Amino acid sequence: MNEQLYIGLMSGTSMDGVDAVLVRMDKTRWLAAESHAFLPYCGRLKNDLLNLQNIGFNELHRSAILAQELAVLYAQTAAELLQRAGIPPHNITALGCHGQTVRHAPESGYSIQLADLALLAEKSGILTVGNFRSRDLAAGGQGAPLVPAFHETVFGSANETRVVLNIGGIANISVLPPQGAAFGFDTGPGNMLMDAWVNHIWQLPFDKNGAKAVQGRVLDSLLAQWLAHPYFARPYPKSTGRELFSLPWLLPQLSDGLNPHDVLRTLLEFTVQSIHNAVTTAAPAVRNIYVCGGGIRNTALMENLNKRFTAAGVSLHSTAALNLDPQWVEAAAFGWLAAAWVNRVSGNPYHATGAHGPRILGAGYPACVL
Repeated sequence: MNEQLYIGLMSGTSMDGVDAVLVRMDKTRWLAAESHAFLPYCGRLKNDLLNLQNIGFNELHRSAILAQELAVLYAQTAAELLQRAGIPPHNITALGCHGQTVRHAPESGYSIQLADLALLAEKSGILTVGNFRSRDLAAGGQGAPLVPAFHETVFGSANETRVVLNIGGIANISVLPPQGAAFGFDTGPGNMLMDAWVNHIWQLPFDKNGAKAVQGRVLDSLLAQWLAHPYFARPYPKSTGRELFSLPWLLPQLSDGLNPHDVLRTLLEFTVQSIHNAVTTAAPAVRNIYVCGGGIRNTALMENLNKRFTAAGVSLHSTAALNLDPQWVEAAAFGWLAAAWVNRVSGNPYHATGAHGPRILGAGYPACVL
């Protein structure tokens, strides 16, 4: 065996902080995820990043400064991970960094993930691989989702079709047939709209366990209006983000006097139904769905998803049942993608993204030149 250690770094569309996962590989063969660290965003950093979602003053300067700030936080998270694992930086083959998405516009051929990768290489002392989405976009793809190939490697079965459901700010699925290539797409909002509404009304970052949502009722006409959004009728490959589903999209659709708990409960059902519709369309034969991402901690969301899928004979499980903690999955994927770059192996799931074919994803920044 030719074992190598990698670090995957991920900061998702929920913009809550940075996950780092230590991954052990045999070239591109997955062996294990061994340790995890998380450092949160401060409120000011999250607000500054959210402000970049919209056109504003001095965007280029603000973007560059935030990319540097993120690089420092990424390096600190990697250092925290290595300290917990008792491993020095020189034992790490490479670090794979997703960066923080601030604009996703595949229809215009670009997707922006902020991270000063050169600064991260300097601060971490580790070969840093990032900018994973741009090569897939250049080859005609959406640049997203990038995880189906990783999910196929780690979670695939020779005996059944499985679906991996990631519920972050945006929800996405990977469909893993026993024969044939994995594919997937963004199903629509995950936690994003619920978090935005809770912050707007109660100045809280999220609805813990869905406790506020369960105090409301579903507003059927509003739910039907949201589910009629053209995104859901588009064929996959497709991907989305805050550019479509955000508070500025939501607020004009709400009439005065609505109970805020009812709006939140309807947003929860919006997530549930859009996920259910996507899975039943893309994988009608699936019987087991494996869930990861922050949404798995929302008790009300998971209970409603379970109710909807159990009625159709489909079981929901945590990815922990397949030996990978649900909070580690996305960061681990970027450690795997770093290994693919180092070993010159294509990492893009082009059947999922719509790219013209397989591509080696990312660009590398050595820690130093000897």
